[in-house]
Amino acid sequence: MKPFLFLSTRPEDPAADEEYAAVLRIGGLQPAELHRVRLEAAPMPETDLGYYSGIILGGSPFTSSDPPELKSPAQLRVEAELARLLDVVVEADFPFFGACYGVSTLGVHQGGSVDRRFGEPVGDVEIVLADGAARDPLLAGVPERFRAFVGHKEGCSRLPDGAELLAASASCPVQMFRIKRNLYATQFHPELDVEGLVTRIRIYRHAGYFPPEQAEEIITVVRRSKVTVPQQILRNFVDRYAWH
Repeated sequence: MKPFLFLSTRPEDPAADEEYAAVLRIGGLQPAELHRVRLEAAPMPETDLGYYSGIILGGSPFTSSDPPELKSPAQLRVEAELARLLDVVVEADFPFFGACYGVSTLGVHQGGSVDRRFGEPVGDVEIVLADGAARDPLLAGVPERFRAFVGHKEGCSRLPDGAELLAASASCPVQMFRIKRNLYATQFHPELDVEGLVTRIRIYRHAGYFPPEQAEEIITVVRRSKVTVPQQILRNFVDRYAWH
């Protein structure tokens, strides 16, 4: 099979490495089958889509809706590079799956609105599938309602024209959508398990997602969570496009 391309933007090695390992594990992939590029560290290399089965974009500490003057040079570069890549990916309807940061990146690229109205605190929430969404191949075997891990400062307040809403939560109206046939984004994190989220809580405790003094309390609550269903969605993506 052709490898998948995994695009990462996390500058913290422990978070970046754990995210990559989680995608390998959940996707049932070997390292040679998941080519990682850390965009925050260096410019994106030339990308030949014909070499890959699909693209997976991981989460990010970047906040897309911040004004440009508040964004770092690295974030501005990454946003421009991802926009150029998506120009080609969307035109080709090439398999793409973006987790959390994917909603902002794909949503903005396609003309949707992303702002801070629908941020969600770190923890698990109930996700509800939209009418008819269960027919989507990535949601095969996924119940109509399930728990998923979230933690984001911004969300999609208006879907791009032509996008199909696949899932929502009570506090965030866009939790998953599809563009064309093969381009997906989730606001929740299908790659996260409890320990992965605990790692991120500790790494990003001063990043503005929650008051830093509440980190250990949030970890205690998170450790009681039972979140497994979202991983099926990522696994379905890999299984569907492994021989693309």
